[in-house]
Formats: sequence, C-alpha cells, structure tokens
Amino acid sequence: MMADKNLGIKASDIALERYRFDVVVIGAGGAGLRAAVEARQAGLRTAIICKSLFGKAHTVMAEGGAAAAMGNVNDNDNWKVHFRDTMRGGKFLNNWRMAELHAKESPDRIWELETWGALFDRTKDGRISQRNFGGHEFPRLAHVGDRTGLELIRTMQQKIVAMQQKDKAQFGDAEKYLKVFAELTITSIVKDGEKVAGCYGYWRESGDEVLFEAPAVVLATGGIGKSFKITSNSWEGTGDGHALALKAGSALVDMEFVQFHPTGMVWPPSVRGILVTESVRGDGGVLTNNKGERFMFNYIPDVFRDKYADNVEEADRWYKDQNNNRRPPELLPRDEVARAINAEVKAGRGSEHGGVYLDVSKRLPAEEIKRRLPSMWHQFKELADVDITQSPMEVGPTCHYVMGGVKVDPDTAAAYGVPGLFAAGEVAGGMHGSNRLGGNSLSDLLVFGRRAGAGAAHYVQSFKGDRPEVSIAAIEKAHEHLNAPFTRDGSENPYTLHQELQQVTQDLVGIIRNEGELKDALVKLENIRQRATKVKATGGRAFNPGFHLAIDLENMLLVSESIARSALERQESRGGHTRDDYPKMDPQWRQHNHLTQWNGKNIDVSPEKAAMLPEELLHLFEMDELKKYFTEKELTKGGS
Repeated sequence: MMADKNLGIKASDIALERYRFDVVVIGAGGAGLRAAVEARQAGLRTAIICKSLFGKAHTVMAEGGAAAAMGNVNDNDNWKVHFRDTMRGGKFLNNWRMAELHAKESPDRIWELETWGALFDRTKDGRISQRNFGGHEFPRLAHVGDRTGLELIRTMQQKIVAMQQKDKAQFGDAEKYLKVFAELTITSIVKDGEKVAGCYGYWRESGDEVLFEAPAVVLATGGIGKSFKITSNSWEGTGDGHALALKAGSALVDMEFVQFHPTGMVWPPSVRGILVTESVRGDGGVLTNNKGERFMFNYIPDVFRDKYADNVEEADRWYKDQNNNRRPPELLPRDEVARAINAEVKAGRGSEHGGVYLDVSKRLPAEEIKRRLPSMWHQFKELADVDITQSPMEVGPTCHYVMGGVKVDPDTAAAYGVPGLFAAGEVAGGMHGSNRLGGNSLSDLLVFGRRAGAGAAHYVQSFKGDRPEVSIAAIEKAHEHLNAPFTRDGSENPYTLHQELQQVTQDLVGIIRNEGELKDALVKLENIRQRATKVKATGGRAFNPGFHLAIDLENMLLVSESIARSALERQESRGGHTRDDYPKMDPQWRQHNHLTQWNGKNIDVSPEKAAMLPEELLHLFEMDELKKYFTEKELTKGGS
C-alpha cells in the first residue's frame, strides 16, 4: 500500500503530517533494521523511524562480537553448548524458548550478514574468526576487530539502501516500500480499541507533529541507560520503547535486572562511562587492584567454581590450551566482574580515580594490540592520553544494558496484551534472564529482529476485516500529550529533574541494593514525578532541547520506578540484581518473573510463574549443577 503524505491535514483543528504504512519500526539499531528488512521482504510498506540519525545506534557499542556457535575456532562448540552458557549466565531465569531459538538460529544470522557484505575477521583457513568472551565456554564471537557493532549497522544500512535501489529500478520510487524517517521522536502508540492503529510523534528539528497509520508497530528502541548517572548509553537511551509499551497497555518483565558493564572508562571525567570492550579481557587483559593483585580469583561464585581457574598458572595456560584448563576469572559473566570491581573500590583497593586497572600490555605485543583492538587503542590515546600498549587502563562499572523489557512471545516477538505491537532487541525482555552474556546482544537483535519483522508481516497479512483506524479522539489525545510541556502551569526545569533522577537511581538503585535504599528511592522518584507534572518548556517547539528532555523525562521516570519496584520485590541476589540484605541466590525466587504494568496513574509489579525447562533441554545440564538453581521439587518432576 502506498504511503500518503498530507501536509496540513486537520483533525479537530490539529495540523499534522499523515503517513500510511503496513509496518512501522521505531528504532534504527540492529534489531530495527533487521525487522524492517524482513517486513519489506514480505512485500509490506515499511517505515523506519530514527530518533537520531540513520546509523547512529547503541548497537555500535557492542564492539567485541556477535555470539554464534559456528565452531569455526573450536569444533566442540554447538547450539546446545551456547544454550547452556546463556542459561547459566542468566541464572536460569531466561525464557528458555528464547534462549533455544537464539542459540539455534544465531549462526544462520551471522552467515546471512556475510552474504550481505559484512567484512568479518578471518581465521588462517579463511573462515569467520571467533574470539573468547566472558561466560562463553568456547571462542564464539564473530568479530570485526573491536568494532563489530559498527560493521553490523553498516551492513544493515547497505542492505536497506540496496532494497531501495531495487525498488527504484522496478517501481521508479526508491521509497515505495521502505522509507527512513530520521530525527523523529514517537511519543504515543495510537490504538483502535485494543489493537494498534499506528503511532504519533514529532520532527525533532521543527516540532511539527506526525501521524503514522499502520496496523503493526515494532519497538526496537534500545535501552534505558540515561536514567543513570554513569552510563555507556548516548542521549537516545531514555527507555522510550519500554514506556510506550507500558502506556499502550502491554507489560514489562524482570525490570530489576540492569547490567553494569564492568569496564567503562573512569578518567578523565568527560569520558566516564565510555565502554571498554570485553574483548580486551578475552584477548588476555587482566584486572588488578592498586596493590597489583589479580583480585578476581577471590570472587569466583560457587556455581561457577568448577568452570574457572582458581590460580594464576592455570588461568594463563588456558589461553594456549582451553580444552585442558579452566577459564581465567576475568572472563566470568559481567555481573560477577562488576560486583567484584565495586567491592575492591569500596574496600579502598581501587585505582587513583575510583576504578581498577585493566592491563593487556603485558600479554600481547604492541602491534598485536593495535591490530586486535584498534578502537580501544585510539580511544584511550585520544581521550585519556594513555597508550594501552604500554600502560594499564583505569576502568569501572557503567550502566550498559537492561535485561528487563517488553514481555513478548518468543516465536513471533508479539508484545503481551496489545495486538499489533511487537518488540525486539534490548527493549524486549526474557531472552537474557538475570544477566546478558557479552556478545549475545548482537546475535539476539538479529534473531529476534528477524522474528519481529516476520511476526508483524504475518499479523498484517492475516488481517481479516478492516484495518484499525485512527480516530479524531485518538489524535486529539496524542496531540495533547505531546504539547503538555507548553500548556502546563509550573516552572520546574527538566534538566534539574533529570540530574536528580540520575543521582537517585545511581545511588539507590545501582549495583548494590537494599530494602531501605529502594524504599527511599521510590519516595524520591514519586517526588520527582509530581514535580515533573509542572515541567514547563519555554519558547517554541523548533530547535528546543528543553522540550525534548521534558518528553523523555516522563519515559525515564516510568522506567526508573519499574526498576526500583521490581528490585524491592525480589528478595534475593541474582545476575544484574544484588541485594546486600538478601545476598544469596534463592531457588524459590527462580520460579518467579516480575510483570510491570501501568494503569495511567501507578506502576504495579506482580509475580508470574516462570516456565520450567522442558525435559529434553533440562537434560543438557548435570544434575549437580541444576541443584544450585532449582528446588528439589522442580527437579523431581524432571522438566515440563
């Protein structure tokens, strides 16, 4: 179906641009682009909406590689091993079906990228190279130096352009079936009854309002990092998709699980939080405190003790003989490493600027470091005047990724409770459980981006009866919400409230939590929320960053409260959620996911029974390992 653009159409005297598509994809990172490709290949008119510029996405921060059990470096690897590692990393709270689909389909998605032009590093015999990463038993990450995410985005963009060029040749219009809208923010999902009818937003440059009419909307908006003070996320990571889903009537799952990447830059302050890829450790980098001690040997949890070396000698041997030695503890899952660094700093054994030291200079020759880690070498040299071929890096935890997100059907990526709404990538929950393994994000967004695009296409193609329609009342409601910062009575400053919000989440809902601090956080967040109703944007909508932040602030408040309330409910420590008043992992709590919903006034968190693994997948694990995570009663049943 052709897209209609009508300037100046008025619905109840509201001037807006109006477009008509079959599928609208909100977000132009890896998940969004892969969903758009799939929808277009199904013959549907597809829109891609970028909050920022086309190609600028948090996907590029996934530097180390994409995890896929291709077995190119170690032929013992296969999807079953990848599945086991993913479930272990998530402390068995993962949606097992998502983890299964991801492990099985990731190799095909990587090979597909190669056919589209991705230039992966190669082994000596010409196969796609794969490197070691934390939590992965074998070298599994297909990579392009330390800029894999950038290459993925480049390749996907190239695919989009190639499809448009083909349409130009066939139909005389490059945008007939696939159109990109850059620098546009979506503020509302528009519904017809219970079904999605489209979405509403505005051009960031002019402030002009835009309506997209479409029966299917795919959320691919990424993460929530800008709710925290120290983060690897850029300004776009304000939880827009999470909030849009909540306000549309869907649910979020397991929002208490926030991943603090263990190694962000800590000096100088202007670059604090910028990511230092895990591949530095995968390629031999070691973590030390201010006493020169490799402290990670002191932080190996019991559940991982049989998989990781407890002495320097064995850890060093592993780099040359992985089949006969256990992995170095620097390659523990991210949550474990982040907590260990946090503990060392709190104990007074941190670096000069409040982190620890990461050193690869003693492991690899200078030229090899520059070849394997070119971006890291350049990043530290240019931004911190540190030559990582000669000196250690100062690193520390930074808010990087949220495991929680929109509750989706694993096979179709359909969002819970809202027909026509889909989600993929970081905005979708379930896949990673309580903690994401490094490298699983890039393959996750490829696998489920494709499934979201296919799910949306199938939904539209199987539509019986008339398409949902956007009513004048729905337009008026979306218009009123968009313009609220200009019509409110009040004088609150959005920048001040954003700073206060970030400080609250960083201090009280961060790496280490407890009941008192979480309750304090909820009181402070409620205060900020009440004050946010009095945020006043001055001037016009054109070129107005204060207006943009006022819109984003609402989303960040919803996300932050969701995290805090879910964290208060989970009385245990698991993955990206650590309670110092409940320091142990409790098998009883593994049986519960937390659903977050919004009734228009309040956030509600309720438990939902987590699905038990089916027997054939449960039997991939040794019983002694399962006893660390499951109750005796669950294991007696032997799976679902």
